[in-house]
Amino acid sequence: MAIINRMRSFIFVFFIVALLFTAGCTDTSQHQRAAPTLSPSTINSNSTVERVEVYHFHGNTQCTSCIAVGDLAEKTVNANFKTELASGRVVFAHVNYDLPENAALAAKYGVTGSSLWLGIYDANGFHRQQDMDVWYMTGDKEKYKEYLASIITRRLNGDLS
Repeated sequence: MAIINRMRSFIFVFFIVALLFTAGCTDTSQHQRAAPTLSPSTINSNSTVERVEVYHFHGNTQCTSCIAVGDLAEKTVNANFKTELASGRVVFAHVNYDLPENAALAAKYGVTGSSLWLGIYDANGFHRQQDMDVWYMTGDKEKYKEYLASIITRRLNGDLS
């Protein structure tokens, strides 16, 4: 009986530690389906989208997954949207939401933890989108990069679905 009680205690502690570790990294309540891949070269120059912001929000302390989401997003944007970055049509930044100077931006996006957000500015105003799918792709860098590049391309083309 003592062995069974130890096993129960171990499983309970393991579950609590796992839950605490992942709590700050993801919120799967807004999980979305992956979009079909589009090449950045298919950007429509007649789109009414003025700017797409890609922000990796994080706290003072980041887990491995949080760091991977931000690093892969930065590499994707820098590799696929050089022209748009240079013109200001695409913006990328890592934003520490724990710093007071970033409070207004974090509030604008509704940030509650480590996350990747896209902000789209078009004729109808500002639209924000938290991308949850990237959390499930950090183990496959190419899939992550293709997916995120296609999402940014779709937003630049005015597709907000």
